[in-house]
Amino acid sequence: MLTLYRAPWSTNVQRVTMALRHKGLEFESVEISYEDRSPVIEISGQPLVPVLVDGDEVVADSMAIVAYLERRAPDPPLYPADPARRAEMELFIDWFNRVWKHEPNAIADAIERGEPVDDQMVSEMGRRLDRFEELLSDGEYLFGAFSAADCCAYPFVKYAAERDPADDELFHRVLDEQQSVDGRPRLAAWIARVAPRAAE
Repeated sequence: MLTLYRAPWSTNVQRVTMALRHKGLEFESVEISYEDRSPVIEISGQPLVPVLVDGDEVVADSMAIVAYLERRAPDPPLYPADPARRAEMELFIDWFNRVWKHEPNAIADAIERGEPVDDQMVSEMGRRLDRFEELLSDGEYLFGAFSAADCCAYPFVKYAAERDPADDELFHRVLDEQQSVDGRPRLAAWIARVAPRAAE
């Protein structure tokens, strides 16, 4: 049985649960609190969730876990079989993690320090949503069929549509307040389309 170490409202955990459900893999959850990360540190040597345990295998980092699940259970796939298309998807995932997430993280950090929000960062977040609108011009999902790219982006971009009032994480409030589906109908439709795959 797969075991997933998780924490409430984690966007990175949701990436993994979407992949697990897409592949029809059964798993059990171990929920930790942000105040006590010792169970995760004990099992993985680092404090961040998600962590997946599969027998003797321990895998940390959300998209590394998604790639591991693809190797473990190739069907139904989350990555293209064609090497060039897979490379494109991996570039997108790397861009999302290294570039897309920069502005909302920086805005959240500024709020924590009591500093004003940088308008240029807010504008850049909007421009990046416009790129999603363009990516969705040819299909229902980011790379045609539902894929690792959708698992990667949805838990963060979904806040452009709404936020559960019980979810009061600062980073998530930033994603909610600084993103919008207004004027982006394809993005709004994609969020609605993917949402059932992310339901707990």
